[in-house]
Amino acid sequence: MDEVEVVVAHSERATLRVGDVFLKVDGDHARTAVEVEAMALAPVPTPEVLWRRPPVLAIAAVPGTALGRLGEPSTASRAAWAAAGATVRALHEAPLPPWPGRGVDELAAELDGECEWLLTNGVLPADLVTRNRRIAEGALRPWTPVFTHGDLQISHVFVEGDEVTGVIDWSEAGRGDALFDLAILTLGHEERLGDVLAGYGTDVDLDVIRAWWSFRSLQAVRWLVEHGFDPSAPGCEVDVLRSRM
Repeated sequence: MDEVEVVVAHSERATLRVGDVFLKVDGDHARTAVEVEAMALAPVPTPEVLWRRPPVLAIAAVPGTALGRLGEPSTASRAAWAAAGATVRALHEAPLPPWPGRGVDELAAELDGECEWLLTNGVLPADLVTRNRRIAEGALRPWTPVFTHGDLQISHVFVEGDEVTGVIDWSEAGRGDALFDLAILTLGHEERLGDVLAGYGTDVDLDVIRAWWSFRSLQAVRWLVEHGFDPSAPGCEVDVLRSRM
C-alpha cells in the first residue's frame, strides 16, 4: 500500500501525495475551479486532472524534479532554466483567461497593509521595510495584461534534463504582469535571471523585476509567519529584502 505523504498543510489548504496521485484539499471551491480551468487553457505542460469532487482535486504527478527550492542552491542546468523561461513566454503569448486579475490599485493597497503590519508589529527593521517598499512601488505601474501563472515559484516548475515536464499549482492564475511571473520564478535565485531571460527571448525591464522581488517578499512575510513557515530562513524572503539594501 502506498503511504500518504503530507506535502503541505495549513489553514487554507492541504496537499497529500499517495503514490503518483496528489490530492489537493481546498475549502475555496472557486480557487480550485480556477486551477482546473487554467491548466486546461495553458499551452504548457501541466498535470493531468484525474477527478474533482469539491473540496478535493486529484491530479497526476508530473515527471522530473522541481527546478529548485527557495533558500537552496539549484542543481538544474542553465539550459533547464532557459527552458523554463521559454515555457513562461509561451504562457504569456497565449490568449487571456476569461477571469480578471488584480489591478495596480488593489496591489498598492495590499503593499500598504503588509508594510503597516510589519512595522506595527516590529517584525522587520523599519529601514528594511521602508527601503524595500520604495523599491516595490516601481512595480506598480501600468502593464499590458498577459496570461500569468501568478505563483510561479521554482518549486512549481518541473524539469527532466534540460526540458520542462510540468508546471503545477495554478490556483493564482489570471491576467497579470508578465514581469511578475519572471520575478517569482527567480526570487532568491538572482544569478539565474540571465538564463531565464535567454529562454524568454525578449528584453525586459530589470528594475521592475527587482521591484517585484521586493513586493513579493514584503507581501509574503505575514502569511508565512501566520501559517507556520519561516521567512527568515537562509536565502528566503527576509534575505531577499536584505539584499536590496
